[in-house]
Amino acid sequence: MTDAYSKMLALWGEVSDVEGATAVLSWDQETYMPAKGATARGKILSTLAGVRHAKLNAPELRAAIDAALNEVEDGSVEHAQVLRAQKKVDEASCIPADLATAIAEAESNGLVAWQNARKESDFSLFESQLTELVKLNREKAAALDADSPAYDVMLNLYEEGVTESMLVPIFDELRGELAPLIKDANDAAPVDESCAMGNFSADAQRDFAMLIASRMGYDTEAGRLDKTTHPFCTTFGADDVRITWRWLDDDFRSGLSGVMHEAGHALYEQGFPSDWARTPLFDATGLGMHESQSRMWENMVGRSAGFWEWAMPHFRAAFPEQAHCSVEQMVKAQNTSRASLIRVEADEATYNLHVAVRFEIERKLFANQIEVSDLPELWDNTYHDLLGVQADNVAEGVLQDIHWAMGAFGYFPTYSLGNIICAQLYKAAEDELGDLQTSFAKGEFGELLGWLRSNVHQHGRRYSTFELLKMATGEELSAKPLLKHLKERVSSAYGLASKC
Repeated sequence: MTDAYSKMLALWGEVSDVEGATAVLSWDQETYMPAKGATARGKILSTLAGVRHAKLNAPELRAAIDAALNEVEDGSVEHAQVLRAQKKVDEASCIPADLATAIAEAESNGLVAWQNARKESDFSLFESQLTELVKLNREKAAALDADSPAYDVMLNLYEEGVTESMLVPIFDELRGELAPLIKDANDAAPVDESCAMGNFSADAQRDFAMLIASRMGYDTEAGRLDKTTHPFCTTFGADDVRITWRWLDDDFRSGLSGVMHEAGHALYEQGFPSDWARTPLFDATGLGMHESQSRMWENMVGRSAGFWEWAMPHFRAAFPEQAHCSVEQMVKAQNTSRASLIRVEADEATYNLHVAVRFEIERKLFANQIEVSDLPELWDNTYHDLLGVQADNVAEGVLQDIHWAMGAFGYFPTYSLGNIICAQLYKAAEDELGDLQTSFAKGEFGELLGWLRSNVHQHGRRYSTFELLKMATGEELSAKPLLKHLKERVSSAYGLASKC
């Protein structure tokens, strides 16, 4: 390594450490922090945001990057490290320090306001904070790229290369193909879901879910599971990748799916090369690819017949009162499809329509076509139009997600991108490895994890999501494998095979 490159990595390690400290405090804020600690926590996070911003804008880091760029070999890992650092520094240099700290404090305050508003089911308790977050993020978008539409700028914060115009036809295709499928399912005889419903203690659900997460490959000595309002995965460093969950007492599917989902995210982060820790490439390539990893384990594995061939004896041992349930019953119960209100509890087929709701609303919000005060009514109307349902209260409506409280505008579409990429990756894995269901039925998930390690995880942030997708599958982004998969799953559950 050159002196300049070594200097760059050393300085970047300090940026990474500040981000790790921020992640610890943010995790605590959503898990164990007492309610009265919110104001002080907001100040601390704001200060750390200022420290990070200053380190990214430090002249010595810029000088080290510029010098290293002239010394490393084009196309090498070192070159990718420098380019990634250069991009982050360029972004940071566009954002004034006072804006960076204001956003951090607004996000912390917004989280607390959202939690209170959701608890009380009162949008007015969150409205002023959300208005501030929207304003600040519009300023951020303008600072990053004044010549591009604000929403495109926000989208690129979470997945490089994505634009609103790219997403519109994707969501049109998903709506056009999925709406008839969901209607056919809703018109068919209902699926017996009794094996998934009953009285499931939190402790038993946790033990069962963590058994599965460990079998998937999640290293529990480098992570842990805690409860929260809205499940998430967070990484503090190379050997500390944590997940959170929530559960329902009368239906185990929500808790299990959530743990498998977050463990899928964690497997991605635990799969980064350890010698890249505290460097620019020790990160996911984008949230679309990140979501593909969580969906891989939650849906392609966790709702499959092969998985339940192995998991059913463990399920019966965990919940003896459900000992009468068969694998066939459980697989059907895992693949029901019906319009619902809550995104994180939505079935696999309707999930993308929930994302479409948020995409439509965010587009209008950042095009200045609506105000924050319009959101509750617009949310209900859009849900009614796309899914035919409407919430009785704002807690189950516009306040159900944490993302806007975090200032994460443009994040939601990555969920559908992740679903699409997931199906493409799974197909490519089976094309290479053969039918994975046989391995799943034996409780063997190492083949799939190994394929993901080789084709996705080990590359960290060296390539863009769409470059990595092409490398792994030989294909450009396409919703066709996802749509084929969903039609097969839902048709099998409802006996609609002849219609697909």
